[in-house]
Amino acid sequence: MAAKRRFSSRRGVSCAAFLRACQYALLVGGFGLADYCAFALTEAHLYQANEERAFEEMTRSTSQSIPKRAAPPIQHAVLGRIAIPQVGISAMIAEGDDHHTLMRAVGHIPGTAMPGQPGNAVLAAHRDTFFRPLRKIRKGDAIELTTWSGSYRYRVESIQVVGPKDIRVLEPTKQSQLTLVTCYPFYFVGSAPKRFIVRAGLMPG
Repeated sequence: MAAKRRFSSRRGVSCAAFLRACQYALLVGGFGLADYCAFALTEAHLYQANEERAFEEMTRSTSQSIPKRAAPPIQHAVLGRIAIPQVGISAMIAEGDDHHTLMRAVGHIPGTAMPGQPGNAVLAAHRDTFFRPLRKIRKGDAIELTTWSGSYRYRVESIQVVGPKDIRVLEPTKQSQLTLVTCYPFYFVGSAPKRFIVRAGLMPG
């Protein structure tokens, strides 16, 4: 009987120690995740600020002629800035849709049209960073793109939610069109199951 009590006592101590170890591991993991998020947000903020400053300086220079790009842009290269005043979006656009690019900027999906040119220009960003305000966008809102080759205004024509494998949003179009893509739902915890799509047409002039 005494041996049984000693065994139960030892097992209780082992369980308590295991639970304390789990709590410690979760605490350390939580701090690590918080540090990583803070670092990522700081890096994105610095990148945006530095690139916007450089972009403003270059585009203000009226003496410098910047030719339109005839070839596909370089991966991670800054293409310009997107602004949607009605929802509070203002962010720099970089070439690429990889993790590194989307952590710091709105990404232009390679292979799609360049902004302002004939075809479907597709931009993507994370729902928990640059494109979170898209949840407030409405049909008819204006989208402004400023690039090395000029400034363009688009008008939102449609908003829809599609599955993650619906690649029709990337298909080329004859007219100049802008497509914005982000994950949906906006406040979903984990990998979001759907995609939020905003389509806009180029405004004349």
